[in-house]
Amino acid sequence: MGSDSTSIAWRSRKPWSDPAFFPLAVWLQSPANAARYKAAGINCYVGLWKGPTPEQLRLLKEADMPVICDQNDVGLEHLDDPLIIGWMHGDEPDNAQSLGQGKGWGPPIPPATIVADYHRLRKADPSRPVLLNLGQGVAWDGYYGRGTRTRHPEDYPQYIEGCDIVSFDIYPVVHERAEVAGKLWLVPYGVERLVKWTGGRKPVWNCLECTHISNPDKKATPHQVRCEAWMALIHGSQGLIYFVHQFKPRFREAALLDDPEMLAAVTALNRQITRLAPVLNSPTLQDVATVRPANPDIPVAVMAKRDARHGYLFAVAMREGRSEATFDVKDMAGNSVEVLDENRTLTATDGRFTDTFGPWDVHLYRYLSRRSSTAGELKLP
Repeated sequence: MGSDSTSIAWRSRKPWSDPAFFPLAVWLQSPANAARYKAAGINCYVGLWKGPTPEQLRLLKEADMPVICDQNDVGLEHLDDPLIIGWMHGDEPDNAQSLGQGKGWGPPIPPATIVADYHRLRKADPSRPVLLNLGQGVAWDGYYGRGTRTRHPEDYPQYIEGCDIVSFDIYPVVHERAEVAGKLWLVPYGVERLVKWTGGRKPVWNCLECTHISNPDKKATPHQVRCEAWMALIHGSQGLIYFVHQFKPRFREAALLDDPEMLAAVTALNRQITRLAPVLNSPTLQDVATVRPANPDIPVAVMAKRDARHGYLFAVAMREGRSEATFDVKDMAGNSVEVLDENRTLTATDGRFTDTFGPWDVHLYRYLSRRSSTAGELKLP
């Protein structure tokens, strides 16, 4: 997590040290809505408009909502305040930067500048992590919004040296370009690239779409949002940030809160992830399970975890289509597989079971593990 010992000090600080904490954030929202977001399972804010200000921090404290924010003068005056759990860079420095109204666009902020800013932030406060959110070039090399650095993915490992937590955003459902539109798998592709570029040394987060954003004709369904979330988690994301603004057909800062169907779905998703947080925060197990889809055009991704008693398989269809998938599990005891939150159970034979995946389906499995009593296994609260 960096080259000096202070860069990992934040991991021993709450909430980062809590195995039951999995970051579920909203981007740049009014603190006046913090209680409503908390009721929806959001557990931190990322970004404060022209803040932090004393009033913003007061409202967040009333709602018991932690925040990652700019390290301005007010922030530095609150170094002893546990409400602030991290600092952040300006958004998307990897994209072309505005030269001012009517003056066009200049190049992205150089990675060396981000690294220098990171060291400045850490010198002022080595006890909190620094978050860097990058743009859609992480997952799409052809993104024209990078200007002179379009098709230069080699920039990203350099940017990553300037943070403790790295995130990115891409919104396939509402995207206007054919290279991205409808390709939900670009979300986990970006996560995979960041995991690779960090060498697994730094937590990777990602942003999720859940409103029209700037496309009045399209919006992700609750099913697609859940799919994007679990695609990301299965491929290594360790935190989710909901982008809840809408710009068209009219501006709504908190569009998620005005959408009862989506809000209910996001709330259920957040509660599911929070319930599974100790499992998600445990080590991913390699070579425990394999999956074979009957339809090779509908690949299924799977991640294996284990707690003190059970093994878990989190699986997602990576394309829009229908297929059966057969799982082979090495550490399964017995022949019963619970499908979490679906009120059904599957039967396994010699550690093998089959399930059906519809378009963008997610299935979460739990089974009794033969290795459940191994010393040192994670203990659920």
